[in-house]
Amino acid sequence: MRLTVVGCGDAFGSGGRGNSCYHVESADLVLTLDFGASAPVALNRLGLDPARIDMVVLSHLHGDHFGGLPMLLLDGQFVHRRSRPLTIVGPTGTRARLDLLMEAMFAGMGRNTWRFDWRVEEVAPGGTLALGPLTLTTAEVRHFAGPPATALRLGLYGRTLAFSGDTEWTEALLPIAHGADLFICESYMFDGAPVGHMAYTTIAAQRAALGARRILLTHMGDAMWEQRGAVDGAHFTVAEDGLVLDI
Repeated sequence: MRLTVVGCGDAFGSGGRGNSCYHVESADLVLTLDFGASAPVALNRLGLDPARIDMVVLSHLHGDHFGGLPMLLLDGQFVHRRSRPLTIVGPTGTRARLDLLMEAMFAGMGRNTWRFDWRVEEVAPGGTLALGPLTLTTAEVRHFAGPPATALRLGLYGRTLAFSGDTEWTEALLPIAHGADLFICESYMFDGAPVGHMAYTTIAAQRAALGARRILLTHMGDAMWEQRGAVDGAHFTVAEDGLVLDI
């Protein structure tokens, strides 16, 4: 798998970094983890074709994690005129929230006669779903988003990719991250106890318990970004928009 960081910033685009989106390409499947509001712009900037995306897997339903979906659908309809089906996978309540978002952003959008098939698959927290070569396991985490916020564990062609989503520290992350080839972990602040989020010092203290082979720190606010030089580079990688990693 090849992972490209499309957006690793917080909800406010701190430091000019984009909203949450991670592009994952394997032999015959292209997916993104999250699709924040700035994702369409960032994909184009990076030269990544949105019409090649087969699947979007959402951690939770905040705008900086799923707010770009209406533009992705309309791009397929009117710009790239895609025929490739699209599957959107998210926690319970995803379809209802997406319908509201589409109507709020583009009135009447939901009544389109779509030129390509798209569908929403909802996964209850703690559930496992098999979609072709992909196996997805989720766990509920500590971040208020209306419908449950989840951490994600993806198995694909013998590799494992894990994602914390947004959350305070919770032991629910341990089975999600354990043994993963890469664990994408939010690190909003360098230290302290931010509500609904984690700090680097907490993650560093839990590194051995998490048991992931590599940890990529993301969703950084300005204070975390300014202190990124203090991160233990032997055990952590600091995400940047455009970073490419082979998993």
